[in-house]
Parts: sequence; C-alpha cells; structure tokens
Amino acid sequence: MPTDIKSLTRAELEAQFTAWSLPGYRVKQVMDWLYVQRVTSFAAMSNLPKELRERLARDYALQTLTLVRKQGSRDTTQKFLWRLADHSLIESVLIPANPSLYGATSDRHTLCLSTQVGCAYGCKFCASGLRGWKRNLHAHEMVEQVLGVERFCAGATGTAPVAVPAAGPEAAAPAVLTPRNPARAFPADRVVDNIVVMGMGEPFANYDQLMQALRLLNSPWGGRIGARKITVSTSGLAPQIRRFADEPEQFSLAVSLHGATDAVRGQIMPVNRKYPLKELVAALEYYQMKRGRQITFEYILIAGINDGREQVGPLAALARRLHAKVNLIPYNTVEGLAWRRPSDAVCEQFLRSLKAQKVVCTLRREKGHDIDAACGQLRLKTEREAEAALS
Repeated sequence: MPTDIKSLTRAELEAQFTAWSLPGYRVKQVMDWLYVQRVTSFAAMSNLPKELRERLARDYALQTLTLVRKQGSRDTTQKFLWRLADHSLIESVLIPANPSLYGATSDRHTLCLSTQVGCAYGCKFCASGLRGWKRNLHAHEMVEQVLGVERFCAGATGTAPVAVPAAGPEAAAPAVLTPRNPARAFPADRVVDNIVVMGMGEPFANYDQLMQALRLLNSPWGGRIGARKITVSTSGLAPQIRRFADEPEQFSLAVSLHGATDAVRGQIMPVNRKYPLKELVAALEYYQMKRGRQITFEYILIAGINDGREQVGPLAALARRLHAKVNLIPYNTVEGLAWRRPSDAVCEQFLRSLKAQKVVCTLRREKGHDIDAACGQLRLKTEREAEAALS
C-alpha cells in the first residue's frame, strides 16, 4: 500500500513537489483539499491539473474510514465505530463539553481518539483489551478520525450509511453540531475544537505515529487545532512521559491513574507492575520541571475498589504533590466484567471529600453511559454480534 498522503507534513509534500518541478502553491491547494474541504479522492481536487491528480493517485493513498455504526446518547455524546482498510474496528467519541467536563465552556466539542486496534495493557475494567492487541494505528488513521467525524456532522456526500438499531438511544437523532464562532478560520461546518487521546489503546505504546498525527492536527496548514487543546492520556508509561516532556509542542498530559496506592492500582492496572507509582511520579515530576504544565489525573470510580473514603487521602496527597487536577469518572459498566458503577451519592461524596482537601477536581456527570461509550465497548459488542450471526 502506498503512503497515505495524510501522513505527510507540508514540508515532506513540498520536497516531493519540488522533485516533480511543481510550483509551491500546489502544496497549499492539496492541503486545503485534505483538511478544509476534507475530500475523499484525488479526483475531487478540481483546481489541480488532471495530470497531477493522476500522479498523486498513483504515488499516494487517500484512505478514509468506513462508518459501521453510530450511537447517539441522551446527553448528545456521539460514538462512532469505524472500519479500517484491513477490516479492523476502532472507535471515536464526540463529547459535548459542559462546565463540569475539563472546565470547558458549553460551546466546545471534544473528540476522543483511538491509537491502536485493541490494547496490550490489560486494565482489568476496560473493554479495549478484552480481545488483546492487534496493531498500532498509522498517523493518517488517527487524523482521519477527526476528518471522518466532521464529514459526518456536515452531512458530506459519500459518508457510509449508519447501521443502527431501530429503537433505543441509538435511534435518537444526532445532536445538531454547528460552529460556535463563525469568525474562526475554519470550514463553516467545523465541529471538533478539542482532542483527547483517550480512546482504544495506549497512546504512548504507539509514540512515533501518535506524535506525527498530533503535529498534523495541530499544524496551521493541517488540522489547525491548538496544541493546548490536545491532551494525551497514558496509563503510566514512565519513559515515554519523559520523552513527551522533551517535545517542543505544548500538548497536555493526562494520566489514567485510577488508584493512588500501588495496592489499588496494581489490582486493576497491570502496567503498575512495570512502572509502580514511585517511578511514575518521578517521570511526572520531570514533566512538570520541563514543561510547567498542569497534569490531569483521570480517576475512574469503581464500586468497592477505589471509591471508598480511605482512598481520598492518598489521592489528594498525590494530586497536591504534583499540582494535578483530578477528573473523576463514574465507571461505564462493560458486559462480561464484574466491576460496578458507584451510586451517584458515592461519586458526589468522593468529589466533596477531595475538594475539602484542597484538590482541584471535577466529576464527569453522564457522558455516554447509555451508549456504551467507554473505550472498546461498541467494537466488542459489534464483533460479538457478527460472530453470533455466523454461528
């Protein structure tokens, strides 16, 4: 398969066009077709000479994701299940912000990206790793999640039909997602304002392709999403956290913590055996020394595991030590796993207790629990349905 053109930076494409003895302005035209018009074929690049379009089609791929299924939540969270060129399935989730989510205003939309097909890290509560790890995503497959969601929300022609059940929350009409600031230099139907890399897979286990994708999405000629509006979440890969700290871009860092002691974290996150809290904290202190940026702890509240009041003290101490904010997330139940979601009262009490210890924290209220919005759930459900139909 030729290199996908959406994996190339502008400088790389300029070098190729120079070798082809083409004028520089052709590069800008191509980039506009890819990232502003979001075309799905070289033939659609109508202001390019036919000979150039044919040459691009010979030398480069222009892959798109096939939308297999979409679910719409009562809180307007939208979950997209995509099929890749090799027929693997991945997920993206479009989340409307509110004041209790990342501190963002209500006119923002955050897209949660996947970086791998499956996951090798085996967090006990997560659906992403239930079928193991298949492969890393390429940079263009991460970029295409953004472009694919925006094509869908714009009602672009050529979007694959949506296969959803006839009843239930999946059948609800998708929220109307329109630009909130028409003065911005984006397409009129721009939707995604923020990116969180918290979907299927461990982002830092696919480090090089991840960084290439983020640079493409951040660039002024590409995705045009500000670096400070892009957050990468890791389960705790200490060496990659240090490497991330040395990058020039101002991307934000979140840590899927889920336990503030080795006993709790080790019970539910196998990565803690390789990178226990002492090593993880040292890497995070290095990150703060280098970047001076606030870290976010993602903390999924699981009934009877990490939601007790005795967990508040260690979490608060860790958050204060690292000047981190804590994002509490009630567990999204996964079919086949025994973990349970705490009651609303328990979640609210945990939040109050953390705040009482002077920790900056938020509680994510309902965000997609009714559409299997946790990582990997829709993919797992769809694969199981397909297997049942064949049996």
